[in-house]
Amino acid sequence: MKKIVYIILFTFLGILVQFLVHAVFEMWYVARLVVNFPAYGLGFSWEEWVTIHSVLSWILFAIGGYIGYQEGVIWWEYLYEKHPQKPKKKSKKVIA
Repeated sequence: MKKIVYIILFTFLGILVQFLVHAVFEMWYVARLVVNFPAYGLGFSWEEWVTIHSVLSWILFAIGGYIGYQEGVIWWEYLYEKHPQKPKKKSKKVIA
C-alpha cells in the first residue's frame, strides 16, 4: 500500500511540474503573440493557436504523468529496495 501511494504522489508531482513548465512557456510565448502576432504567429490564426494549445496541453499532461510515474518507480526501488535504511537502535537513557 505504501508503494502505491508513493508512486501515485510522484505521478501527481509530475503533473504539477508539467503545469508549471507549461504555464511559464505559455505566458512567455503568448506575450510575444500579443505584441507582434505576424512575426510570432507562424502563419496560424488565433483559432488554430487555440487548437494547438488544447492538443499540446493533453500531450504535456500525459508526458508529465508518465515521467512522474517513472520517477516514482525509480526512486522507490532506489530508496526502499536497493538501499533500505537500517533502523537505528534506540539508546536507553539512564535517569539518575
